[in-house]
Amino acid sequence: MLNESQIERLITISKEKPLLPEKFVPWHEEIGINQFYMPELLSSLNQTELYNKLTEFQKIELSRHEMAQVLYSYAWTEGLFCLFMNKIILDLKPDSVEYRFLLRELIEEFRHQDMFATAIQKINGKPISPSKIHNFFGKITAKYLPKSWVFISCLSIELITDVYGKYTRKDPNTYIVMRKVGELHHIEEGRHIVFAENWLKKYTEQAGFIKRSWFSILVLINIYYLQSLYVKKEIFKRIGVENPDIFFKAAKSNFKINFAKHCTSTTKEFVERINGFNWLTKPLWRSVLKMEI
Repeated sequence: MLNESQIERLITISKEKPLLPEKFVPWHEEIGINQFYMPELLSSLNQTELYNKLTEFQKIELSRHEMAQVLYSYAWTEGLFCLFMNKIILDLKPDSVEYRFLLRELIEEFRHQDMFATAIQKINGKPISPSKIHNFFGKITAKYLPKSWVFISCLSIELITDVYGKYTRKDPNTYIVMRKVGELHHIEEGRHIVFAENWLKKYTEQAGFIKRSWFSILVLINIYYLQSLYVKKEIFKRIGVENPDIFFKAAKSNFKINFAKHCTSTTKEFVERINGFNWLTKPLWRSVLKMEI
C-alpha cells in the first residue's frame, strides 16, 4: 500500500522549499584552474595507460565533452519520463495523493531539463544526439509499453543519475556549477525515488518468478541503454588524440568496468529488494554489465 502520509510530507517539502536552478546554481562562477567538469572517477578513460598519455588540457576537455553528454542524456531521458507521467496522471483522480505528487514531480523534472540545458550552454557543450535506434526505442517505451514496464525503466535510470549526482556534488576538484547542478538534482531525485519505490510495490508485491525476472532484465536493459549514450568516438576526435579509434575502444571497455564498480550499488540493492536476481538473470548481469552478483 502507498504510504500516503509520507508522500504528503514530500509534497509539502516540494511546495515550501522549492530549489530553483536560477538561484541555487551559481551560474556566474567560472571554472577554476586545474578543475574538471566532472569527477575524474567517472571519466571513461580513468585509471588507464591512455588516460595518462593525455595532456592536462585534454583531460579537462574530455571531462567537458563527457559531462555535456551526461547532461544531455539526463535532459533527454527525463523528457521521455515526463511524456510517460503525463499519460499516467490521466488515469488518476485529481484529488489523489498520487496525482498531486506526480504534478509536483513534473514541475521539478521540467525545471531539471531547463537546468541541464543551461548547464550545457554554460560549458559550451556540443552533445552528440541519440542515434535513430535510441530515439526509436526511447519513444516506443514511453508511449506504448505497459505502465509497469515503463515505470521500472524510468526508476532504473533515475537510480543511476542519482549516483552520478552524488559523486559530482562531493568532488572538490569539480567545477562548482556542475557540483551545484548535481546537488540540486540529487536532493529532488531523492524525493522522486522515495515515491517511485513506494508506488512500485503495486507491481512487485504479488509478482512471481517470471515477472520479477523480467523486471530485473528491464533494469539491466535500461542501464545498458543509458551507458551507450555516454562514450562517443567523436569526443576523442575533438580533444585531438592521434588515434581516436584506439582511445574510443579503450574508453568503452574501461567505462563498463568502472561503471560496474562505482555506479551500480543502489541499482543492485533495488533489484535485490524485488528479488530480481536468480539463476536466469544473474548470468546476464555478469556478462552484459560486468557486475559481481
